[in-house]
Amino acid sequence: MTVTLPYKVMTPKAIALLSGGLDSTLAVKLILDQGIEVEALNFVTPFCTCNRKGRCEARHVADELGIPCKTISLTEGFFRVIREPRYGYGSGMNPCLDCRILMFSRARERMEEIGAAFVFTGEVLGQRPMSQHRQAMRIIDRESGLDGRLLRPLSARLLEPTIPEKEGLVDREKLLAIQGRSRKPQMALAEEYGIADYPCPAGGCLLTDPGFARRMRDLVRFRPDFDVNDVNLLKVGRHFRLSPGAKAVVGRNEEENRRLQILARQGDFLFEVKGCGSPITLLRGEAGEEEIHLAAAITARYSDAQGNEVEVHHGTDYAALSEVILATPLAGDELTRLRI
Repeated sequence: MTVTLPYKVMTPKAIALLSGGLDSTLAVKLILDQGIEVEALNFVTPFCTCNRKGRCEARHVADELGIPCKTISLTEGFFRVIREPRYGYGSGMNPCLDCRILMFSRARERMEEIGAAFVFTGEVLGQRPMSQHRQAMRIIDRESGLDGRLLRPLSARLLEPTIPEKEGLVDREKLLAIQGRSRKPQMALAEEYGIADYPCPAGGCLLTDPGFARRMRDLVRFRPDFDVNDVNLLKVGRHFRLSPGAKAVVGRNEEENRRLQILARQGDFLFEVKGCGSPITLLRGEAGEEEIHLAAAITARYSDAQGNEVEVHHGTDYAALSEVILATPLAGDELTRLRI
């Protein structure tokens, strides 16, 4: 005899924040194992360093686990956060709390859009000093509008039960109680699941790198209306602040010289010493005669040219560097003073 139910039993849905790292991968496995349908979101900014081998780690993991994955750019919203973070910066220029709030706010919007029951992440209590202690987690939950519907499966049994746990959608006893910076519990669980191909935890965000953070701090101070091109320029070469309105970037090898040509935009000056090994220097901003001579002197210093006076070609079109300056290579103490 066939019994027809008066309603259809719906499989609960959840939204995962998936970076492609080990923690978020394990969190997805734990939720999938409870029979919950998962959609992954992978948030990207110009500061991400999570991918390797020329592949998107989040998409690779999603394909391996058989779940859909949406890649969402946070560029413009994230730039606003960097300029004026409500909760400040970490050790570098990383506005971690504001960044997490932005991501989870977008995840909440997607949760509401598809009728999912909750959002979850691979965060581990106590793993990161700024954004993964209890008070920070409570702030993120509240400010993102996900209070009670943000689950952290790897540390859930150390935290207050969430709504999906209270409602029985998620079995709390099958969640974990990992905390701290050690990776041993996650690595042991990965071995149990047969997960071997995962990135090391060294990747993440360029804004935590001291050298990059100095350049970013300089950019925010002197060009607060910066764009993606300005940020991508921070990743290339040696940087020198010539004046409040102008800076020079010097290529360190052929690849960086090529990148500077690509990143140059209308109004930028390019410099090069012809006939010998030479960097390409890009001068951006309010460049007068003094800044142009400084950029030429820096270019001469890093070139292989010999002598006290070096012919430096420059112009706004690399194919036709028609202007020539006789420049004295800049002294080492001046380089140090100007270097960002």
